[in-house]
Amino acid sequence: MTGTYLGMPAFPRAAHDAVRNPVLRGNLRHATHTIRAKRARAVGELSDWAALREAGRRIKDHTLRHLDRYLEQLEESVTAAGGTVHWAVDADEANRIVARLVRETGESEVVKVKSMATQEIGLNEALAAEGIRAYETDLAELIVQLGEDRPSHILVPAIHRNRGEIRDIFRSEMGAWGRPAPEDLTDRPADLAEAARLHLREKFLRAKVGISGANFMVAETGTLVVVESEGNGRMCLTLPETLISVVGIEKVVPTWRDLEVFLQTLPRSSTAERMNPYTSMWTGTTDGDGPRAFHLVLLDNGRTDTLADRVGRQALRCIRCSACLNVCPVYERAGGHAYGSVYPGPIGAILSPQLRGTASEIDASLPYASSLCGACYEVCPVAIDIPEVLVHLRERVVQGGPAVRQGNKVVLRPARGHAAERAAMRAARWAFSRPGALRAGQRLASRTRRLHPRTLPGPGRAWSDTRDLPAVPAEPFRDWWQRTRGGKDGVR
Repeated sequence: MTGTYLGMPAFPRAAHDAVRNPVLRGNLRHATHTIRAKRARAVGELSDWAALREAGRRIKDHTLRHLDRYLEQLEESVTAAGGTVHWAVDADEANRIVARLVRETGESEVVKVKSMATQEIGLNEALAAEGIRAYETDLAELIVQLGEDRPSHILVPAIHRNRGEIRDIFRSEMGAWGRPAPEDLTDRPADLAEAARLHLREKFLRAKVGISGANFMVAETGTLVVVESEGNGRMCLTLPETLISVVGIEKVVPTWRDLEVFLQTLPRSSTAERMNPYTSMWTGTTDGDGPRAFHLVLLDNGRTDTLADRVGRQALRCIRCSACLNVCPVYERAGGHAYGSVYPGPIGAILSPQLRGTASEIDASLPYASSLCGACYEVCPVAIDIPEVLVHLRERVVQGGPAVRQGNKVVLRPARGHAAERAAMRAARWAFSRPGALRAGQRLASRTRRLHPRTLPGPGRAWSDTRDLPAVPAEPFRDWWQRTRGGKDGVR
């Protein structure tokens, strides 16, 4: 799971199946509409939201321009506070580091805080291969783990499940992982939450090793920040004797003061709250308080390659709020699994192809998983212009060209299946650069309009199957302009 989910088809085929699942579409429609309506109200309470959004964009852009300096400062600060910093160039190295650190404690099980980075690198599977069992403690992640499922949303990984399905999963699977669910468990949210609380409580009290990610890392102080809504994160961060945090290098911010911006924009954009119920911060280790050993694994895994792309690097601003998913008409209908990545929705469509490259069929298809409506850009709290990056990546898929892969400059070859598109663009370039040929073509199209098919042939059929071809006018605009002298003498 360090790359494309095994067996996943390209996005169009996966989405084709997903949109025909009425239960999935009902679950997604209800959840996304509810979340985005609450978010709109929460954001509307702030008269300076636009200023906060711009401040977040500037902080992130400044940090990315000087990422090397702030990462070195972060390492110095964490080390001075009693922590140990490890650098991982890719998923395999990160997994080896974490597995070694767990083995050195002599433990064979760990508790985990919800972490996109550990899902990205497939940490649970890597630990299982080493005989180490990882227990997810976030409620939604627990549902996904017990159901042998995959997350389908950044904020609400089990958004594709309804209460009845969750009840059935708890009843049938909890016993194999620890304390079983009550036999008379209902689908009431309070009962489901209580079953999860009792199941997880014994794991919190027994575990000696905790694994987390982080929402932010402060270079100035070496402080890590996790925001959450359930309290499971606080338990994982404070009770174990050893804490291991796996964090993407883009999560660093320069100063403590920078958190003022993000601790306002993140909760309102994600859970539609004024502030998160639990905001946990820790700096290294302290005698007699919290874990005795703290390890920070800084993860690259394609991020410096993404940073080298002048257009695509803005994806690294992402603070994982999921606001773009909740307004995306494509995500609402196709769901998260169709994206074949732990990063679904609009942000996944621009982040995954950059972190993993566009060599696989599904990664090459992700930049096309969008209508380019722009709703994602409008709600992004750090102003990532997702449509701009999508078009940029589409160009890369079709045309190939220079890029950076594993730190090396390479020239990408065009992806397969786009020969007709490239030919059409070359033909259009030839015609638009020759006015006489363009004029002749327009006149021919107008005079033969009655013979035009209703659908396009060949590769164009997929486009016209769901769209109406625009009608060709009776005469080209150029001819109309000459005939009416540009609308003069009262002619309209």
